[in-house]
Parts: sequence; C-alpha cells; structure tokens
Amino acid sequence: MKRLFDILAAGFGLLLLSPLLLLLSVAVVADSGFPVFFRQERAGRGGRGFRLAKFRTMSISKDAERGAFEAGSTRRVTRVGRLLRKTKLDELLQLWNVLTGDMSLVGPRPEVRKWVDAYPERWVCVHAVRPGITDPASILYRNEEELLAAAADPERLYREEILPRKLACYEAYIATRSFWGDIVLILRTLWVVIWHR
Repeated sequence: MKRLFDILAAGFGLLLLSPLLLLLSVAVVADSGFPVFFRQERAGRGGRGFRLAKFRTMSISKDAERGAFEAGSTRRVTRVGRLLRKTKLDELLQLWNVLTGDMSLVGPRPEVRKWVDAYPERWVCVHAVRPGITDPASILYRNEEELLAAAADPERLYREEILPRKLACYEAYIATRSFWGDIVLILRTLWVVIWHR
C-alpha cells in the first residue's frame, strides 16, 4: 500500500506541479545560469547509493555533487536559492526519486556517505527502509541550516548533537511506522512548510 501510494502521489504531484517546476527552472537559470538541477550521491535503502535530485540553490561545486557537505555554510547560496531553501521548493524534484523507487514520500532522510560512516552501526537499521522526503526529524530540524550557520563549529554540532538525535528519530519512526502515520506526517510537513516557516 505504501509503495502504491508513493507512485500515485508522486506521479500526480509531478503532473500537477509541472507549471511551478517550469517556473522555478526559469528562475534558477535567470539568477545563476545552468545547470538547473543539482544531483548528489546519497545512501539509500540497503546502503546503496543513488542520485538525489534538487533544484540548484548554490553556485556549482563538483565536490558537492560527489557528496561533500559543508555543514552550516551558506556562502555559495544564490539569491533564488535562498528563497527555494526557505520554502523547501528545492525539494520538489525528489518526487522523481520517489517515482523511480529510490525514495518514499515518508522515511528517514538520506545522508551523504560521510555522515553514514560517522555512525555505521546505527545506519544499518535505518537503511532497512527507503529514505523519504519527510519524516519526524525533518519537521523537528526544519531550521537546521540556521542552527549550523550560528554554531562556532558547525561540523561538530552536526556530528555530535544533531545527527545522533536525527538517528533516534529515524529509529523511532521505523519501529512505529504505519500507512496512516505517514499520512499524518505528510500533513504535518505541509502545515509546517506553509504556515510555520
């Protein structure tokens, strides 16, 4: 039921949002040129790598595409990118990842390999399910970028405090997940994104 819902919802979402996706593509090009999309290697179900898709919100960096992650760094964020990040519109392209089976609408957020390697024994459990666009940790840490940007040592904050708490959220989600629980999480995510930015 979960996979069928993912396919139907992602397909309908991409169709319904196609005018908006086109508009966002034009905005990215007008602001900072090509490419429109950003694809980054993430660890998915079973620990297998896949290419996560987003609208590009930063100036180009080949290291970032290969999985480099500068915690809290906003120095390369473009003008349109700031808006896309604040509204989470840059994440809409992950509906394609859902459609292709690499992701689910709801599930633990996929990480770059660097942070999987930081706690490999805990990720074994998390990688038993498809990663998702949203989950309880995404709601709890919706302002993560601001937290990291304000920290004296963003990487340490992420490694020692934020990531372990996220992993605890992922583990709790996996232990209690249900189809109707996922529906509630989708509605909570929409509420937070639209009314509580």
